[in-house]
Amino acid sequence: MTPAPFRREVPPGDTDGLLAPGWAGSPAASATGDTAFLQALLDAEAALTRAQASLGLAPAEAAAAVDAAASDGARFDVHDLALRARGGGNPVIPLVAELTAAVGAVDEAYAPYVHRGATSQDIMDTAMMLVAARTLDLVLADLARTERALARHAREHRNTVMPGRTLTQHAVPTTFGLKAAGWRSLVLDARDRLQAVRDALPAQLGGAAGTLAAFTAYGAASADVGALVEAYAREVGLAAPVLPWHALRTPVADLAGALTFAAGALGKTAADVLTLSRTEIRELSEGSGGGSSAMPHKANPVRATLIAAAARRAPQLAATLYGSLAAEDERPAGAWHAEWEPLRDLLRLVGGAARDAAELAEGLQVHADAMRAHLDLTHGLIVSERLSAELAPVLGRARAKELLTRTAERATAENRPLVELLAEEPELKDVDLAVLADPTQYTGSAGALTDRALERR
Repeated sequence: MTPAPFRREVPPGDTDGLLAPGWAGSPAASATGDTAFLQALLDAEAALTRAQASLGLAPAEAAAAVDAAASDGARFDVHDLALRARGGGNPVIPLVAELTAAVGAVDEAYAPYVHRGATSQDIMDTAMMLVAARTLDLVLADLARTERALARHAREHRNTVMPGRTLTQHAVPTTFGLKAAGWRSLVLDARDRLQAVRDALPAQLGGAAGTLAAFTAYGAASADVGALVEAYAREVGLAAPVLPWHALRTPVADLAGALTFAAGALGKTAADVLTLSRTEIRELSEGSGGGSSAMPHKANPVRATLIAAAARRAPQLAATLYGSLAAEDERPAGAWHAEWEPLRDLLRLVGGAARDAAELAEGLQVHADAMRAHLDLTHGLIVSERLSAELAPVLGRARAKELLTRTAERATAENRPLVELLAEEPELKDVDLAVLADPTQYTGSAGALTDRALERR
């Protein structure tokens, strides 16, 4: 008899991130969990009643009652709400029923003021923006940590010379300070984009079809409706929209773009660290590398690996959010619903990547001795550009090119320094080849560029 497969009851609740080590345990994970989203929905509902009360459209006592009932999401069963959401396609409908009952248990007279005049999407969109705002605050804090650490590396290694690599090959010398300054510049670009989006995240209030008609039916004068939207935005701590944006998804698209840029910007640093921490290069290493299940000697660049994974996933999540821009009518079927999970995933990915980037930058170990040693791997060919430019006036352009091509081939074939071979040429007896061939003396404006980059705040 074939034994029955082993089964264990999985408790409902937030995703723990077993398959998502990039964001598991991060501040962003908590800020985007089911309980956090539930609390954002409740905050949106409470803010709406408070806004109406501030304009005399609801009793102050009703606002207080809704506020009290909505203050603790733990009194509501997330799993039950999730199952009941299938009935209407979103969790607001069962939540409103539960919140109304909770308010009514205190005083039946206040129950009708729950969700008064709003539609489900008003609450869902506002809650989504609240979750985004709260998560972005955490991301921005980690980006600040990252840029401070990178600024330190740039200053300390302003003159640490290393091979510049183009198309995987040694090109000309550069400095690690300039590289770190470049990483920091991308982090600041990400910060600026995320901060701009964070400041513009709007509340949503439009009623059934974006006309706010129900609020006038409940006693608001037409002139008061704009004031109600402003009051609602103030109460919930978001920007006031010019128009209801049920089918005008610019806020979500802008958020998707900024988050995806941030993932890619951090991914650039991760990609460089992964390359430069290879065993045969080891110009960099993570402060505390991860272990291997089979090879005790390994210290894997895990932080960079997880950031790189986030950078690969983010564009596909953003694609779904951009696809939802094509939203029909005054409330789309499917396009609006398609946003919730990928937006949360994107917030989590970038939140986790920002945490890992801060840890990576703060613990990064720079092996300047390896960088210096690698400058000599090509026997001096790394400064062939400089030699070509400097020898052309001495020998003539054609002769300089011919000589450098021939001696470069010999340097590789004979495993001899290029400068040693050039010194054998009588035509160059008066040229200070040692200076011209020193890769540490050919970094151009790397130092000045690093200084300039560090001026940015």
